[in-house]
Amino acid sequence: MNVPRPPSWKWWITGVLLLATTINYMDRVTLGSASVRITAELGLSGVQYGHLELAFGWAFAAGSVVFGFLADKFPVYWLYPAILGAWSVAGMMTGFTHDFAGLLICRTLLGFFEAGHWPCALKTSLALLTEKDRTMGNSILQSGASIGAIITPQVMRLLLTDDPSSWRSTFVVVGTVGLLWVAAWFLLLRRSDLAPAPPVAPAAVVAPPAWWSFLRHRRFWAAALLIMGAQTVWHIYRAWLMKFLQTGRGYGEEFALNFNSLYFIATDVGCLLAGGLTLWLTKRRGVTPHDARRTVYLGACLLTSLSVLIPWLEKGWPLLAVLLLVGAGALAMFPCYYSFVQEISAAHVGRLTGLLGLWVWSITSPLHSVFGLIVDRTHSYDAGLVLAGLAPWIGVIAMKLLWQRDATPALPVSRA
Repeated sequence: MNVPRPPSWKWWITGVLLLATTINYMDRVTLGSASVRITAELGLSGVQYGHLELAFGWAFAAGSVVFGFLADKFPVYWLYPAILGAWSVAGMMTGFTHDFAGLLICRTLLGFFEAGHWPCALKTSLALLTEKDRTMGNSILQSGASIGAIITPQVMRLLLTDDPSSWRSTFVVVGTVGLLWVAAWFLLLRRSDLAPAPPVAPAAVVAPPAWWSFLRHRRFWAAALLIMGAQTVWHIYRAWLMKFLQTGRGYGEEFALNFNSLYFIATDVGCLLAGGLTLWLTKRRGVTPHDARRTVYLGACLLTSLSVLIPWLEKGWPLLAVLLLVGAGALAMFPCYYSFVQEISAAHVGRLTGLLGLWVWSITSPLHSVFGLIVDRTHSYDAGLVLAGLAPWIGVIAMKLLWQRDATPALPVSRA
């Protein structure tokens, strides 16, 4: 007979989700952290490096919709570790590639399987946490992105040597960590822990809508435009920061790796502050959870807009301080976005996450190739970083125009 879980158990499981996000980003940012070495050894241009991010993004888009629908159909207890194990193997195989084609295949597979993390994680947090706690829980979940990005450069500092090919071992080490998480998942959780909620009364059951019915809701498109802006600033800085520091401002590799960790510490602080401020606004100031999230998102936009100062800042601490503030704002947006998605329909979080993932990765991934082309032609990263920092204002405008004016019926909220 299963022993009942204590009340604090839901937060321990949120910690498990944080570890999954950490591993997800460790696999993802290893390429960026070693980008200068990899492009030198394989002779890649800026456009080719951008194509690697494009392939990852489009594969992530496909994986988002595939695993979004699967997460609503199959038990997360089995689906989640299968997905995480698959992307870990894809990451490990990157260390054995010797040309652009092999690297492209590995990044494509990595992107496809990594997309499955979010629908599985959001369905888990939705089942465990109340409306007031959900943004804080999503902040903890999302903060794993920063932790993974903080740890990875330091792991690479330990593993990189004077051998130009020493970057390969980092992919193997990070992939192995993912396989250990799979083993821990089955040790820490029982299948009954993630059992669906008891069915509601027959009269209250609402049949799941066809997937395309989401597309006619204004709130869906408000969330779609919001994540498009947030995704742009987050991933442009994630993928290009190391190259900007080293080739754009002349910092050495060791300094750039250390600052990369500091940058993601700042993003983690911003992410956790987003959840904490939302809780404070709702519990101490009487603001509704939805309005609290919108306020926090607006504050995050103000931070990322500091990117307009970058063209006037040369190598030095003022530049680095601006980058840290931009990073804090960039990740603070994501817990708000996840909670908005959960507001749209509690019963169909997997599908919604998948459809929105398909949308945003399809739209924003080509920006990396465009960014690389601009860098090749202008030998400067500044303009692209400025535009990326301003992109989140799209979400502020979309929420103002679309969310409150949504005249269509709400999507079903029953737990089908």
